[in-house]
Amino acid sequence: MEILKNTIDEIMRGLISKKADCSGAGPQEWLKKALTKRELGHIKVKYFSKGVLGLSVDSSAWLYILSLKKEELLNRLKKESPELKNITLRIGEVS
Repeated sequence: MEILKNTIDEIMRGLISKKADCSGAGPQEWLKKALTKRELGHIKVKYFSKGVLGLSVDSSAWLYILSLKKEELLNRLKKESPELKNITLRIGEVS
């Protein structure tokens, strides 16, 4: 029984240290560093999966503007998160 208790304690300590090592910066934080406040008001993170960041944009005009900046934005975000491979932009709800 003591062996099981020690094993569980060791696993929990490992999980806590891994959580502490994470910077806590997610896609929303990356975008705050890469975009202006005005641009952030028209965009929302939908998902981040397998290196692809999915973003919703509130209008076709903003979709066009951000599509023009997509490569520049991708390069900026790769500095924050090297595992990022691509960005997808779609019109959707941004509330």
